[in-house]
Amino acid sequence: MSRKTRYLLPLLVLFVVLDLGYTGWQNYRMPLEWDMPTIVLPIAACRPVLSDPFGWAALTRHEVSMGPNRFFAHISMVGYFKSVPFWLQTFLSPLDSVYAACGLFSALVQALLLYVLAMYASGSGRPGWRFWVLAALLTPLFQSAGYNGQMGIIDNSITYTFFYAYPLALLGLFYWPFYRAARHGEPLRLRWWQYALLLGLAVVLSFNGAIIPGVVAVLNAGICLWWLGRQAGAWRRGAAMARVPWPAFSLLGLIGLLCLYSLYIGRFELESEAALVSVAERYRLLPAGLNETLFRRPALPMLLGATLLNLLLAGRSRPATAQDRWLRKAALGLGIFALAYVLLLPLGGYRHYRPLIVRHDSIMPVLLGLMTLYAATTYQLAGRLPGRSRRWYLGWTGALALFYTLSDNAWTYADNSCQRQAIETLARATAPIVRLEETCPVLAWNALTDYHETYAQAAMLQYWGITKGFHLYYQPNAAQ
Repeated sequence: MSRKTRYLLPLLVLFVVLDLGYTGWQNYRMPLEWDMPTIVLPIAACRPVLSDPFGWAALTRHEVSMGPNRFFAHISMVGYFKSVPFWLQTFLSPLDSVYAACGLFSALVQALLLYVLAMYASGSGRPGWRFWVLAALLTPLFQSAGYNGQMGIIDNSITYTFFYAYPLALLGLFYWPFYRAARHGEPLRLRWWQYALLLGLAVVLSFNGAIIPGVVAVLNAGICLWWLGRQAGAWRRGAAMARVPWPAFSLLGLIGLLCLYSLYIGRFELESEAALVSVAERYRLLPAGLNETLFRRPALPMLLGATLLNLLLAGRSRPATAQDRWLRKAALGLGIFALAYVLLLPLGGYRHYRPLIVRHDSIMPVLLGLMTLYAATTYQLAGRLPGRSRRWYLGWTGALALFYTLSDNAWTYADNSCQRQAIETLARATAPIVRLEETCPVLAWNALTDYHETYAQAAMLQYWGITKGFHLYYQPNAAQ
């Protein structure tokens, strides 16, 4: 390692660590929302999934319930928010401990995702120089404020982080051995304990939310077609056919079958409004959703344009290296995956809070793939351009990173100060029913004017020790 590299490496590490701290602080300032008390408490509608992890009631009796295929997402959230806030209360107030738990989890998930994406971009899990450069390139793309609504990975709702970003990080870990073997042209080699861990992870992922089964279906189909294509090429060349890699296919087959089962029992989701909006209508909504998400604001078109520019410039470089060829294959694979995944989205049902089908959370796998490809192509190109061209390119890359970093500005974003004030009023209250003057939501999506709707919120605040008793509340000013 050169002296210049040795001095730059600590700065890259510091930049990534500080940004993770900033993400934690941003999410510490986010309001608590309705899904938290309903899932963590849990309310009656969310209890069946905790006692029926694999959805037997949906399979055998077609019972409709909340999240029949999301046991591990629910149990993770319940376990976290029924333990971590109390650990943090060692040095924080009960109210601060809940907000801090949200910020901590958000930062940890972002750190895990940075690690996973940098692994895929570098082809190695060792955190060396290249790894930290890639992590620094990826870091500004995580938008907790700024362009969160267009390309946010760590959602402003902590529940969505548990149900989307977190399981996708775990999915990246599951597929990593397969990706590494394919990238280096090696057979998949697993020790018995690694195989056992992947088996367990396959079960956890299959019952961890709505997004994982669809991603697995597209990825597994792509992997099988890629393998069959290689065998067909070997057959045309007269080469010997490769043996079926049973360890790999057994894992892929298991998670594939479990995800198909998960998709089936997911049809009996209580919140699904698929019957209200036909499949044909959902496909008609798809172009509007793509336009709204991709092109309404500049952040995502800029990232897509920068990645395409990298691929164009790399294509003009001669001679093409093995890394160049791999990145072109990766870009083609990502394009095919994105097309297939987006076309399958309307089949996943309909939600009123996602009226145009496409939203930053529903296309998060594509966003993560694009971010990884951008980082990998940027690093590859920066290392190959000569002299002045390289300086111009590094300047452009730095300007792009600065744009995303400055855009992620929490000072101009909504915070939880109003909600805090309302909860502190409840903490001081003595009456069983409390009038709140604040019009902001209090552990809800909207301000509540009927105190009969606040049972879950009152019970959750009492459980965390924030209120001394059970206090229902109402917000009459919200109706004005």
